[in-house]
Amino acid sequence: MKKNIIYIILGAMLSIQAVAQPIVIDRVIGVVGDFHILQSDIEQQYLQQKMSGMYMSSDARCLIYNHFIEQKLLMAQAKIDSVEVGPDMVEMQMESRLDYFIGQFGDEAEMEAYFNKSIFDIKDDLREAIKEQMITDEVRSTIVIDVTTTPSDVKAYYRSLEEDSIPYINTQVALSQIIAYPKFSEKAIFDVKERLLELRKRVQEGEDFGTLAILYSEDPGTASRRGELGFMMPSNLDKAYSKAAWSLKPGQISKIVESSFGFHLIQMIERRGDRANTRHILMNPKADANAKQSAIHKLDSLKIQIEADSVAFALTAKRYSEDSKTSVNGGLLVNPQTMSAKFELDQLDTKDYYMIRNMEVGDLTATYESTDHSGKVCYKLIQLKSRIEPHRANLKQDYVLLEEMALSYKTNQVIKEWYDDKKKTTYIRLDPSFKDCGFNVQQTTQR
Repeated sequence: MKKNIIYIILGAMLSIQAVAQPIVIDRVIGVVGDFHILQSDIEQQYLQQKMSGMYMSSDARCLIYNHFIEQKLLMAQAKIDSVEVGPDMVEMQMESRLDYFIGQFGDEAEMEAYFNKSIFDIKDDLREAIKEQMITDEVRSTIVIDVTTTPSDVKAYYRSLEEDSIPYINTQVALSQIIAYPKFSEKAIFDVKERLLELRKRVQEGEDFGTLAILYSEDPGTASRRGELGFMMPSNLDKAYSKAAWSLKPGQISKIVESSFGFHLIQMIERRGDRANTRHILMNPKADANAKQSAIHKLDSLKIQIEADSVAFALTAKRYSEDSKTSVNGGLLVNPQTMSAKFELDQLDTKDYYMIRNMEVGDLTATYESTDHSGKVCYKLIQLKSRIEPHRANLKQDYVLLEEMALSYKTNQVIKEWYDDKKKTTYIRLDPSFKDCGFNVQQTTQR
């Protein structure tokens, strides 16, 4: 499963030879302007798609070949327009993606063994692919920069859709919440710091930081990776965490650091320019029974006031919710996947779904224990603001979605017209082995 994920992500990004792959004798099978398409380009992407579990139609190689033709048309235009991308941006994206790939494989050596290439060769392949992708994205954006939609366009697009082509919208809900955190005692905080100091001492005496992270860190996202976060910019991290981490030299261990996520020990692994790879051990104080009961009592009291209509939920959330991310919006939750207030049921936290699944609009849940966005224990009171039942998309309820679809359709039409015009004026030579693909290309035999 892990390697299937890698194939999906890499797509056409890497032209690399896996150990089990048959050797392809490379040759040029297409020329677009000054750019060549290689047999290995087609076979590599075909194999990646096949191994990822994608459905492979009988014309899969034709579709891949056409993709490369279009990419090279964009590159030819980029050469005319002198489009360039900064090497620093290419390097940053290359390192970021490489870090992710290594994380999926487990370590650098496993990735090298699997692809039968050194890390330096993999970097070169990835760097070149990213550079080309960034350049073609820039050209494509200039082609469609003036594409917009009007309400009339959206209506016309919607009316043009066959019924089976109209998206089916699953149940969607909007939720508001009030959160209370159990207050930790001084002793609970002291106990956590004592445990971290003991672990710090063990590292200084020779034990492996990563092993201790696996055993003791309370960050489920990194504990299994020996506490490693991967290369990050300071802006991607909690301010207290990044300030402490960036003051360390490779191999150094921080003192105890308190962030919005809890208490950390941090080890610097490597610095690369403005980015750094660190690992950490995270621990949080444990609230006692009295602290938990106090948080529950607070929310129960607020619920009684709201249900008695003495105060509105949104106003109560602004005044009393201890979650700064939602209190400013009157407790309204924002879906991080769509940046809207609508959630499909399978996008909800399991506990949230369980609490609201049978509720009517306007109802409040009972107070229940949960975790916040940083994994801290909290108590929640949720109101179901709205529920939209399953339906075919329509202009009244789903205008934004249909507007996005109309814009995408219009954009694709503009791009297609550009490709068709560009093919008429660009030197293109296709290999006879692809003559049955039915490309709408007027080949030029002389340059």
